[in-house]
Amino acid sequence: MSDSFIHDWVYTDTVKDHFMNPRNILQDPDYKEDGKGIVGSMACGDQMLVAIKIESDTIIECKWKTYGCASAIASTSMMSEMAVGMTIAEAYNMTPQMITDKLGGLPQHKFHCSVLGDKALRAAIDDYLERQKRDNPFKAGIAKIICECKGVTDQQIEELVKDGVVKTMEQLQEKTGLGTVCGKCKSKAVDLLDEFLHIYAR
Repeated sequence: MSDSFIHDWVYTDTVKDHFMNPRNILQDPDYKEDGKGIVGSMACGDQMLVAIKIESDTIIECKWKTYGCASAIASTSMMSEMAVGMTIAEAYNMTPQMITDKLGGLPQHKFHCSVLGDKALRAAIDDYLERQKRDNPFKAGIAKIICECKGVTDQQIEELVKDGVVKTMEQLQEKTGLGTVCGKCKSKAVDLLDEFLHIYAR
């Protein structure tokens, strides 16, 4: 094993701790959650389930199951600790960078693991609000413009992929007109589309 390989796989003590001693793992098959989110794909090597209990719009429990690497396990464990005590508004705005910062960093090629945790938690909150038959006021607040010419946001792209409407860049352009004017957003859109296809296993 080369020195460069070993260097590439160095994790912080915090990551190692959460990998070896993960917190809040979902063990009860009859767990009665208020909201549940599942993202990722076993075919791609990472899949994550997050289940939450909520009182007065505050997360009081955050349980999870993750199939994946050390980074996926550690980042989900850390995310679950961070989420408890947060309002659903605060938790909805949790970012991958917030998780990795708490872990003391992750290898760049493992950053997508913390993205899965962020998405699974958000999906669980979406599910909670749907079960409560409530509007979701948080989605618009986290949306980022990807195509300025057509006003297409990352949230719109995510929803189209999540609903199975879009699986290719061509379909995305047909549905939204993204990248059909100046074309500057195409590269960013392709990367984002690939990320969502991985997360939602389309």
